[in-house]
Amino acid sequence: MGATDDGAGRPAGRVDLDGVEFEDLVRAVLDRMHGALDQQARLQLLLDAVVTISADLSLDGVLARIVAIASRLVDAQYAALGVLSAGTRRRLRTFVHHGISDELAAEIGDLPTGHGLLGLIIDRPEPLRLHDIAEHPESYGFPPNHPPMSSFLGVPVRIRDRVFGNLYLTEKAGGGDFTAEDEEIVVALAAAAGVAIENARLYEGTATREAWARATADIAARLSDPGPLPESCAVVAEQAREVAGADAAWVSLGEPGEQATVGYDGVELDDTASVLSVDFAPSARSQGSLSLGWQPDNEDAFHALDRQLVAVYAEQAATSLQLAEARDDQRRLAVLEDRDRIGRDLHDLVIQRLFAVGLGLQGTTRLVDRPEVAARIDQAVDDLDATIKDIRRAIFGLSAVETADDIQAEVTRLVERAGATLKFRPTLRFEGPVRTLVPDALAPDLLAVLAEGLSNASRHAEASAVEVVLSAGDRIMLTVRDDGRGMDDSVAESGLANIRRRAEKHGGTLEVDSAPGEGTVLTWDVPRA
Repeated sequence: MGATDDGAGRPAGRVDLDGVEFEDLVRAVLDRMHGALDQQARLQLLLDAVVTISADLSLDGVLARIVAIASRLVDAQYAALGVLSAGTRRRLRTFVHHGISDELAAEIGDLPTGHGLLGLIIDRPEPLRLHDIAEHPESYGFPPNHPPMSSFLGVPVRIRDRVFGNLYLTEKAGGGDFTAEDEEIVVALAAAAGVAIENARLYEGTATREAWARATADIAARLSDPGPLPESCAVVAEQAREVAGADAAWVSLGEPGEQATVGYDGVELDDTASVLSVDFAPSARSQGSLSLGWQPDNEDAFHALDRQLVAVYAEQAATSLQLAEARDDQRRLAVLEDRDRIGRDLHDLVIQRLFAVGLGLQGTTRLVDRPEVAARIDQAVDDLDATIKDIRRAIFGLSAVETADDIQAEVTRLVERAGATLKFRPTLRFEGPVRTLVPDALAPDLLAVLAEGLSNASRHAEASAVEVVLSAGDRIMLTVRDDGRGMDDSVAESGLANIRRRAEKHGGTLEVDSAPGEGTVLTWDVPRA
């Protein structure tokens, strides 16, 4: 045998083809060629898929494209992408499916939430291939009307180091199983999908920030001329609830432990609700918070919310209310200054002149011999005295403003102004949180009663001391006490009748304790609510 002889008379190195059919060889070569071409086509499809899903900036659009492309890449009849919730429960909050019609999905009923085999991939986020879903011990089976499924491929979709959701593919075309190559290409798609989803979420975040910016600008415009504080707070809470996608919103005002809820809007929340609160100070005299609440089924909106956006919104709303309050205070100050000027003019000019005329007429009566003329002069003097009293009452009435956001300051101002007429300053004492407990609807009547009580002490009592006490609790009680000459039973109750009517209007009472030479105590008592 030579070097080229294999011992059977054939050249060495030659393949033995005697037992191989020519058709089988051709078929094997073609299969390899088709496999290579198919793999190249799938890689090209994967590249096209990455470009396609990256072109859509809406999250819903991206998710729908991902499941459709995944189904096409591995010849799966059905595909789905389950999105995990952001809360602690780690279940599916969104389930985007492909291959099942909307009509069939409606017949199947509720979409999966992440139990059974789907829950296994959530708890252990790694690729999983199965020959038959039903054979796996974690399988729950399928609900009525669900199409049969056997082969299965599940792959997690990650955004950086966090699992966003999972891709599920079932029913490989031709009835076979998903291959290792199928798994590799779906893993590659999932990696590209994570980037596309993150871009879509960033885009949605930009849209969300724009929505909060519009809401912040809008609330400033709506509160430029606000109404009562509870109504303004309701506007702030409702708009925040809409933008945040919350189930409820409210504003709490007052000191810690004594806060009152105003402007509440939304549903009643249970103990498992998620709540976000930020500081909210609608005026220099009111501190509180703006709160948003989400029920457990809507907790993803809570986790997705940027707290800073809510804080900026609340700060802008509070600033707008404070500016409106400052403008109102300036207007009120101008009105009060004008009233002060009118009061001084009436007291220093008009009353003094009337008083001088009255003294002159009283002196004239001694020069008149005819009794009827003297009587008419005395009557004129009495009329002048009554006019002076009316003017003094009007001076006190100027202090009773229509509204009093700071009732304590208004009472103080009224008492100080009375000191100019009484020639001494009455003492003043507050008991309880007057500023927060006196209702706005009660303030005008309370100030009018105080003005009338101080006017009576100035006109009739000839007192050397007057004490004013305003207490606030379950009841609002105003006491005006003087050490003057007191009243007897024959005194007409003209001014007191008006005070009594103001008390009865609020379900309260007026008590007058007085006797000749023993001073007078006027007690005006009404319920707070």
